[in-house]
Amino acid sequence: MYDSLESLKIAIIGLGYVGLPLAVEFGRRRPVVGFDINASRITALKGGIDTTLEVTSEELAQASNLVFSANAADLADCNFLIVTVPTPIDAYNRPDLSALVSASRTAGAGLKKNDIVVFESTVYPGATEEVCVPVLEAVSGLKMNVDFFVGYSPERINPGDKTHRVTDILKVTSGSTPEAARKIDAVYKEIIRAGTHLADSIRIAEAAKVIENTQRDVNIALINELAIIFNRMNIDTESVLAAAGTKWNFLPFRPGLVGGHCIGVDPYYLTHKAEEIGYHPEIILAGRRLNDNMGQYVVSQLVKAMAKKRMSIANARVLILGLTFKENCPDIRNTRVVDIINELREYEAQVDVHDPWALPAQAEEEYGVQLIDAPQANAYDAIVIAVAHEQFVKLGEGIREFGKDQHLIYDLKYVLPANGSDLRL
Repeated sequence: MYDSLESLKIAIIGLGYVGLPLAVEFGRRRPVVGFDINASRITALKGGIDTTLEVTSEELAQASNLVFSANAADLADCNFLIVTVPTPIDAYNRPDLSALVSASRTAGAGLKKNDIVVFESTVYPGATEEVCVPVLEAVSGLKMNVDFFVGYSPERINPGDKTHRVTDILKVTSGSTPEAARKIDAVYKEIIRAGTHLADSIRIAEAAKVIENTQRDVNIALINELAIIFNRMNIDTESVLAAAGTKWNFLPFRPGLVGGHCIGVDPYYLTHKAEEIGYHPEIILAGRRLNDNMGQYVVSQLVKAMAKKRMSIANARVLILGLTFKENCPDIRNTRVVDIINELREYEAQVDVHDPWALPAQAEEEYGVQLIDAPQANAYDAIVIAVAHEQFVKLGEGIREFGKDQHLIYDLKYVLPANGSDLRL
């Protein structure tokens, strides 16, 4: 174990929404190698372009000690490696750790005596020591806590959020030994202005991460269920929430689609581990089922409203405003807007999707969705405001200009005033 932090050279393995901001912050202070297997991503970053829009060209330039590489051999001189690769779920909602295992092999290939490997990817409690460490040991021929050390520090990045950035979010840290934990905590303290919380163990830090978003998921599921109930009672949900929110301890959750890389994924990591140890979660999985079905619910409400106006859904032109999983960012990972698109296509509706933030090539590759550059005026039977991008908020009731003389607007994000839309959650 290194007595001084001065001798550390950091490697960030995975330069997505989590890894790049981290690499930039460390790169302002000490030598950092930013590694990613995506060669085109590396080329873009070397050119000062971050397609995720998390880091500006100016910020990239300010990280004078940061170099980018797609060659794993360039990690050989690094002795503090941070793994920040995605950990999604598969088609059956099971954890997909393939990228994490691959990154562990990459880290293990050059692992040396006294090196430290820290994982930030979201996992279930126990995964770091049960999945990643065996890979590190097998590839390197070294032994954890004898030859090298590991830690876990869960990412808390909120894509598109320019207020809560990596340095402004309190960081949970942990290590495989007390000394390693203190070293890891000290390294992160170099860049985290908000401070750190040193957890008692790696498993505790892992568990803390998955319950942060599981808690949010369950709360949103409750509000979604309330919205369904209130819709049947012809009561405006937003008005109810505004009234209830006048109490000091009422939690300000809103109904909607639950996607993205965290809230719609993390609960499945926890439930996977729970079922592995013989416990079947009730509340968590019930919340997941409800949230996963909100896209179908939205379409069912739209179809009923169209039927009441004697509008045919087959061959109807429907405009979807927004594809990303949240407003004002290009992140389309696990977006549930695709559920609405696919369900409408089942009804043989003609669906146009417009999103000024999403990258067209990614939308086509990930979901087979061809984004349109701009909606036509007076062209649509129905309009669904799925994401509250600033462009749509600015348009306001001008969104109605995209509709035919007779049309419906379903406002999922409360972009319009209560009387400005025909339907809302």
